[in-house]
Amino acid sequence: MNLSCPLPRPIMDRILLAHGGGGRLTHQLIENLFLPAFSNPALNLRHDGALFNAGNGQLAMTTDTYVVHPLLFPGGNIGDLAINGTVNDLAMCGARAVALSAGFVLEEGLAMETLEVVVASMRDAALAAGVPVVTGDTKVVDRGKGDGIFINTTGVGSVFAPQPVGPTFVSPGDAVIISGDLGSHGIAILSVREGLEFEAPVFSDTACLLPAVEALFEAGIEVHCLRDLTRGGLSSALNEIVVINGLRITIEEALIPVSDVVRGACELLGLDPLYVANEGRFVVFVREKDAEYALTVLRSQKVSSHAVRAGTVLEHTSGIVTIRSRIGGNRVLDMLSGEQLPRIC
Repeated sequence: MNLSCPLPRPIMDRILLAHGGGGRLTHQLIENLFLPAFSNPALNLRHDGALFNAGNGQLAMTTDTYVVHPLLFPGGNIGDLAINGTVNDLAMCGARAVALSAGFVLEEGLAMETLEVVVASMRDAALAAGVPVVTGDTKVVDRGKGDGIFINTTGVGSVFAPQPVGPTFVSPGDAVIISGDLGSHGIAILSVREGLEFEAPVFSDTACLLPAVEALFEAGIEVHCLRDLTRGGLSSALNEIVVINGLRITIEEALIPVSDVVRGACELLGLDPLYVANEGRFVVFVREKDAEYALTVLRSQKVSSHAVRAGTVLEHTSGIVTIRSRIGGNRVLDMLSGEQLPRIC
């Protein structure tokens, strides 16, 4: 692996900065502050979105704010990231996005060419997902107060899953399936942010996950839980699930797909790919007897063509995630204490 420049200590300090979403601090804020303040049945499920009844049907709703730096990165930008992220959160609830809102916080002095690229990417991503942006808001802040662009997107979706999906429905014996290789988004962001060059280019995996999710349900597979692997990566997602259901998830390191260039970059930078953010990958829990069929279905979709079975859910009393290493040892895979890469989405 080649680097265009040596990696000074200040860069490593920023890489390991312990703040932001996807880590223990955010989890504690949610559990100790936000949930008690706003407690209600929909919020207390702690899913990627809220489910509620409206008329004769069930809807899902989700919201997210995107503050990624840099705004443009290999494979995408803050615009398509915002659309895909919201559509994906609804898909993880077994819902298809029907309408989105977009709120923009623009910094004084932002280049109009950059804004045009971002908006065009949002338009294209929304068209690809088949969902309109029906309302929005724009605010301008003083120079130096907004870092270019912040985007908030909220989505409303129509639930198509025949049965509820979520962490509380994960059961002992379930197979743990990952939709593809991990870590590309985080490393792509880092390569631009810090001016690094690797032996091969790394592109963000940002993508719409809805086709893969729809294919699972259309195939009649009993899906128990879906979770996209964004901030905090696979490890944080699995830990969030076991905290809720009190079970044990065990995964096999040798089965988890990570590309050679991403693995090499992580080793060089002291990062663990299991904690690195993804924007086009998800984990799905299905019954053991459906595992092979689910893999076949997922591999038929472009966005999940490299899906693998990575582990199993077991009985446990306290809720932990364990990983079996390549040499046969077992260790606890804990939730990240901070965030390896802040401002990742």
